[in-house]
Order: sequence, then C-alpha cells, then structure tokens
Amino acid sequence: MSPSQIRRVLVETLDIPLHEPFGIAGGAHERAANLLVTVELADGTFGFGEAAPLPAFNGETQEASRAAALELGAGVVGADARAWRGVAGALRATAGGGAGAARCAIETAVLDALTRRAHMPLWAFFGGSGTALTTDITITTGSPERAEEAARRAAAMGFGVLKVKVGGVLAASDPARIEAICAAAPSASLILDGNGGLTAEGAIALVAHARRLGATVALLEQPVPRDDWEGMKEVTRRAGVDVAADESVTCAGDVLRIAAERAATIVNIKLMKGGIAEALDIAATARAAGLGLMIGGMVESVLAMTTSACLAAGLGGFSFVDLDTPMFLAENPFDGGFAQAGPALSLDGIRAGHGVVPRRRDPDAAAR
Repeated sequence: MSPSQIRRVLVETLDIPLHEPFGIAGGAHERAANLLVTVELADGTFGFGEAAPLPAFNGETQEASRAAALELGAGVVGADARAWRGVAGALRATAGGGAGAARCAIETAVLDALTRRAHMPLWAFFGGSGTALTTDITITTGSPERAEEAARRAAAMGFGVLKVKVGGVLAASDPARIEAICAAAPSASLILDGNGGLTAEGAIALVAHARRLGATVALLEQPVPRDDWEGMKEVTRRAGVDVAADESVTCAGDVLRIAAERAATIVNIKLMKGGIAEALDIAATARAAGLGLMIGGMVESVLAMTTSACLAAGLGGFSFVDLDTPMFLAENPFDGGFAQAGPALSLDGIRAGHGVVPRRRDPDAAAR
C-alpha cells in the first residue's frame, strides 16, 4: 500500500451561527449549514475540506450534499492522493457534474492531505505567485439604515471595496441603500451583486443611479438570471462597467460561451461550484479568452476561504477578491488559515496544506 493511498473519508455536519442573517437576492441565511470532510491517508496524514452548499445560489442543501459526500467519498477510498486530478475527474463523472460543494470538500481534503504530507503550503502548490490578497466586504440585503451602518463600520476597518447585494424581492430599496452607503463611505468603490435578481434595464439603471451619487462602481456582478444570456450581453454592452458572470459559469465550457458572446468581462470563480480541478480549468480558459478573474465563495468558514485564497494568490492575476464570509460567522471552530487585518489577507504563516485544522482534533468523532 502506498503511504499516500486514501484510507478513509469521513463526513460530518458543520453548523456555524452567523452574527446576523446573510441576505442575497435569493433569500437570507441564519447559519452556515456546511459539512466537514476528513480524508486520512495510509500513513496517517489527515486532510480537511469544507462543503458550503447555498440553496439560494444553486439549490444545493446540506442534506443533499451530505448524502453526495458520503457516496462520493466511499468511491475514492483506495485511490492515491498523488493522482488527485484523476480523483477529481472520477468525482465529477460519478456526480454527473452536480454536487459541486461535496466534490469541492473531498478534493480540498485530498489536496490538503497530499500537500501536508509533502510539507508544502497549498499556495505554493497552486503556483506560488504570491501570499497576499486584499478582499472586499459584503453589505447584505436589508434596510437602508442597516446598509449605512455596515458601510460605516467597513470604512472604519479600512475596507476600500464594498460588495453590495442588490435585487430580488427588496430591489425597490436598492437606490436608497446605495445612497446610504455612499453617504457613509464616500471614498469606497462598489461591487453591485445581483445574484441574478435584476432585469437588464434595472441593472443598468442602478449603475447610473450610483454614478449620479458620485460612487465609483468597480463591477456589476451577475445582474440577471443565470440563463438570461441576452440580458447579460445587453448589460455588458450598455452598463459602462465591468460585468462579472457568477451563476452563469459553473464549468470551463461556460467560459467559452461567455467569451464568444461577449456576455461578461470578468469570471467569478467559486470552488463550491464544481471543485478545485474545475476551478483551475475555468481560470485557464478565462485567461486564454482575455477575461478577468474574480475569486469568491458561498457562506464559508476560514477553511474553505483559505483554500480559495491559496488558489487565487498562488495563481496570481485576480482583479477582484471576495473572501469575507468568515467575518460574518459568530464562531470559528478551526485553528490556522490566513491571517487577516482589515481587508488584508496573508498566507505567509501557512507551512503545509491550507493550514486549517478543526479544534476538535479527534477525527474518529466524525464516525461516531
């Protein structure tokens, strides 16, 4: 038996309360209903991965992700972690391209174990281009008063880019929310994120409104529903700002369509959409097509966010960084990961893998 052979895969629920509901156009979430996946290699090395399904984003739930992770995890036992691309391909084939969060968690745990065993930081494994990133911070859906308070707090912490969730059932309040944010943080630049909850005309009008207030709109993210390609193209032609495709891009093939139809200028890469191998393919395809890169995530702990940070810093060249959700969690059940000071994220302290370990250090607890 090879020392890097996968001996077992364990799956357990990871429920983390939030300071306040995390609202996007598709709904608000009271807690991070995630999963922790543990991979053990034959030599006793452990690796850890996180699944962060977000029903409002793509319909994936904790229950479905757990079932998928248990099935998929059983299928990789006996594989060699050194062949992680083959493992990722097998996971995708078995899941039929679905179960993105579960696949991501298993791939992360396998790569974490592999790079821990090699005493290599994950950011170095991904290319070693850098170890520092600057993230935005999200202002979730809600009232103008809450938006103003959040913007004022973010500005005091040094955040220069505010990501504003817009659209959905509360879209009528978006102009007032943006006005409140501009008043509270006049020097900040804005990312307006519709999560598919706007019309093309509504998105263009919202950008124009923000500009009339004197705001700098750096990016308009997924303004219309994922399948509204004509709407995406119209916004990209007329809005006068960079447009990011998020929900519309789940695989490298989607990037080819984005580029061919000029439906966006930026691609938002989230590991939870389809795992690490798919994210790397998306990044390579986007770069070859001349599209810019953004790194983001679902409602994730420091474990998944650090993995994404390692990928973005290791590859380099990401114009937009949205890795802020650990700040919304009321608890942190982990040790390690990136060090954060305001918007600055540093990976310098990571010595092997992604550097994150559960504070509950008994892996057999997952099996009990």
